[in-house]
Amino acid sequence: LDVDWGDMIEYLGDDPKTESIVLYMESIGSARSFLSAARDVAQSKPIIVIKAGRTDAAAEAAASHTGTLTGSDAVLNAAFRRSGVLRVDDINDLFYMAEVLSKQPRPEGRNLTILTNAGGPGVLATDALIGGGGELTPISDDATAQFDEILPGAWSHGNPVDILGDADPERYAKSLEVAAQDENSDGLLVVLTPQAMTEPTKTAEHLRPYARDNDKPILASWMGGDAVAPGENILNESGLPTFAYPDTAARVFNHMWRYSYNLRALYETPSLPEDEEGLPDRTAADSIVEATHESGRVLMTEHDSKNLLAAYGIPTVESPVAETVDEAVAAARKIGYPVAVKLHSTSITHKSDVGGVQLGLSSDEAVEEAFRTIDDNIVGEGFDGVTVQPMIDRSDGYELIIGSSMDEQFGPVLLFGSGGQLVEVYKDRALGLPPLNRTLARRMMEQTDIYEALEGVRGRQPVDLDALETMLVRFSQLVVEQPRIKEIDVNPLLARPGEDSIVALDARVVLHPYTKDEENLPTPAIRPYPRQYIGTHTMTDGEEITVRPIRPEDEPKLVTFHERLSERSVYLRYANLMKLEQRVAHDRLARICFIDYDREMALVAERPDSGRDGEAQIIGVGRLTQQPGRNEAEFAMLVIDEYQGEGIGTELLRRLVEVGQNEGLDRITADILQQNHAMQRVCEKLGFDLARGDGQDMVKAVKPLAEAGDRQ
Repeated sequence: LDVDWGDMIEYLGDDPKTESIVLYMESIGSARSFLSAARDVAQSKPIIVIKAGRTDAAAEAAASHTGTLTGSDAVLNAAFRRSGVLRVDDINDLFYMAEVLSKQPRPEGRNLTILTNAGGPGVLATDALIGGGGELTPISDDATAQFDEILPGAWSHGNPVDILGDADPERYAKSLEVAAQDENSDGLLVVLTPQAMTEPTKTAEHLRPYARDNDKPILASWMGGDAVAPGENILNESGLPTFAYPDTAARVFNHMWRYSYNLRALYETPSLPEDEEGLPDRTAADSIVEATHESGRVLMTEHDSKNLLAAYGIPTVESPVAETVDEAVAAARKIGYPVAVKLHSTSITHKSDVGGVQLGLSSDEAVEEAFRTIDDNIVGEGFDGVTVQPMIDRSDGYELIIGSSMDEQFGPVLLFGSGGQLVEVYKDRALGLPPLNRTLARRMMEQTDIYEALEGVRGRQPVDLDALETMLVRFSQLVVEQPRIKEIDVNPLLARPGEDSIVALDARVVLHPYTKDEENLPTPAIRPYPRQYIGTHTMTDGEEITVRPIRPEDEPKLVTFHERLSERSVYLRYANLMKLEQRVAHDRLARICFIDYDREMALVAERPDSGRDGEAQIIGVGRLTQQPGRNEAEFAMLVIDEYQGEGIGTELLRRLVEVGQNEGLDRITADILQQNHAMQRVCEKLGFDLARGDGQDMVKAVKPLAEAGDRQ
């Protein structure tokens, strides 16, 4: 059987008896299949992976065992984060997390409140928590006042909350109630050590009611082995997980908040994209790539590399090419001193390594000498002139790197981190899979050590993080839309405080060999936005609208869309009167907007300047959802009342049929209410066969797609 990880995850995701999915993995197989299935299932069921092959020796053993590539471990981590999968490194944590995530709610953040009747275990738990990236809850003033009322005066007055060795069951229960109500807390750990006055079993009975009646996770560490086993059994049976040691519980909490953090990134609504004027100049970009191709080279010059970045709206420093000394001097005068002179070469990658960089030149004579020095430093072929650039003041800025390289399993992989000449020494970097939106770009930045400095530190002003987000999104778009690119390094990317102060100082682009056919080029593991399905349509009243695939940023527009629907339209679409608050709930709309374009397609009809504040508004939505295990899809349609009868539904369905053909589907179906005569007429117009459906009130619409094309 040809069964991969994606198939298994889909199957277990649909299995009503499966609460958590636990995977032991040596190789990932089809990256796109795994990511697609994991992103779909992760919101409803936790997926926990233990991946063999973290070390080079283990990776080699795993590869020889499976006969397949194990993949870069750092890239796998990026893939797991992007798909909402939790990775753990030992078998104990694998089963701990499967149990905890099926019994307890996910924490909203990383703040843990520790309740303990002994100081030592609380300190051990704190070390494990902080060492793993978690934080102690700063106890609120209100919670502190309540603790003062219920605890002896000698309590710790801080976190860990030491409720003292003589704590009875009532004190434990009251303390837990106060801690759970503290708005600063994201989770709770209750530690009990057997002491002379301790009652482990009765204390467990008192805590039983809190096991599930709480919106924050509660973990317990009942220390003492057999002496506390009855109490442990009570807590476990009630759904409150217990651990023999408090540091283990703290480590599990760190896994929990990271898992929750990654899941939220999947469905956080990004800010709206920039104006259409910000779209890249694809024609210019294609020309630059093609020119390199025609010259028989795979290495772009720095000049062409920067022009390629500029075509995607990424600011670059001015870098005219000078093939002679006189041209170099003329360029320097035009730019204004001081300047930098760098090697211009079609074959040499790292200019500094061969003496190809001269900085801080303040006169014509210095430029002339720099030109000749660089020429003399290059042995053999490789000197094609120089580029002349203004000297940029870096004193108040940070040198960063953004880049892309090719992974054999996941295709293009993005990099962000600390840049400059010591980039290989610091190794402060984060990896991510394209395409990115602004939310995902910010998450990449947050993973690096340099991010704290970028926010502003020790009196220094922050850099424009929004602009940096935008640049990463544009860079991601460049990588996705130019499949000929094998590697890109933008290093350094200088980021300084203020507006318009992020600029690429150097760039290097390497292309795939042109012996590799277009269809054999690596593709992104996550399918990018399908721009080929963007188009326009003229309504019956003569107004032109845009029809395009849905995107994550559309969630606010869909709220307005649902507010404008009549009860009749809602009923005809959903076969029930779904309430507005249900239809516009964030969890629901996020799933509608954040789609996997390999599994489904949603097209929106958008009218310009028709909404609040003059923004374009969605007036119709058509969706095509592939059926599991079958090469067919079901469509659904909804148009706001004031635009019904304008031909929007017909156009949306016509385009969905085209999508189905392009994606290689065998047929498209729909279940339509009998009284929805308008939808039935649209289907008949487009060649659907109508028959009585499974229910008495339903009509089944079916259209075979005999001329199905190749799947994208």
